[in-house]
Amino acid sequence: MGIAEQITSPAGRTGLAGLLADPRSAVVGLDFDGTLAPIVADPDHARAHPGVVPALTALAPLIGSVVIVTGRPAATAAAYGGFAAAPGLEHLTVLGHYGAERWDARTGAVTAAPPPPGVAAVRAELPALLTELKVPEGTFVEDKERALAVHTRRAPSPDELLEELRAPLGELAHRHGLVVEPGRMVLELRPPGVDKGAALRGFLAEKSADAVLFAGDDLGDLAAYDEIARRREAGHPGLLVCSGPVTGEPPVAALAARADLLVAGPAGVVDLLNGLAELLSS
Repeated sequence: MGIAEQITSPAGRTGLAGLLADPRSAVVGLDFDGTLAPIVADPDHARAHPGVVPALTALAPLIGSVVIVTGRPAATAAAYGGFAAAPGLEHLTVLGHYGAERWDARTGAVTAAPPPPGVAAVRAELPALLTELKVPEGTFVEDKERALAVHTRRAPSPDELLEELRAPLGELAHRHGLVVEPGRMVLELRPPGVDKGAALRGFLAEKSADAVLFAGDDLGDLAAYDEIARRREAGHPGLLVCSGPVTGEPPVAALAARADLLVAGPAGVVDLLNGLAELLSS
C-alpha cells in the first residue's frame, strides 16, 4: 500500500500532495526518541534506527530542509543519530532543547542561549526531594543540561508513580520558574515558553517553507502538531505522522487521534522516509 492510501484524512492527503508538488519549499520535521530512535530503558543508550541515516541521505537532497526537533541537547541527538559527517546530510539541522540549541551538520557547531538559572536550582534540590518522597528503585533522573527529566519506566508501577510525582515536582518547578512537561513514563522540568511548536515555527519562517511533514510519538510533539494545524488554517499543506510503539502498548492517544498517518515506530518512520524519496525521485 502506498503512502497516500495509508493517510486517513483529506487534510493529510492535501499535505502529501503539497509536499510532492513543491518539494524544494517543503520541510520534513522529525522528533528523535520514539520516532527515529527506539525507546530504551536508559536514554543514554538510545541510538537511531540503523535505517535512519540511509533514508535521510536518500531524502534530504530531494527536499527543501530536514530538521530534527528534540528535547535532548542538540549535539547529543546529532551524535546518537549518527548525523555528523554523513554524506548527503550536510544541510541537516537539529533543534535541541526544544529550539534553545541548534546544531548544523555543515559546521558541526552548536549555538545556544545561556541556560536559565532555575535549572541549576532544581538540579541541586531534586535529589533530596526524591529521597524525601521515597521513590522506589528504578526511578532515575536524566540531566539534559537545560532541563531535568524524572523517569519512572524502570520502577514498579511506573504510571502510578508518575501520577504521584506530578504535584511535588510541579511545586519544585514552579518555585524556580520552570514548568513540568509530562511524557510516556517521564516528567520533564524545563523553562516555560519553549516547545516544539515554537521551534518549528521559527525554522519554517527562516526557510520560507510551504508544505510540512512532522513525525512524533509523545505529548511533547503536540505543540508541533498545533503549529501545523495553525499553518493549515492559513493555507499551508501539512502532514501529521504518529510513530506508535512496537512493544504492544498503544500509541499516545492524543497524538494518534490527530495524526493523518500512524506508522509502527522508528522502522515505520524509515519506511515512510524511503517511500517519500522514491516518490520524489520517480
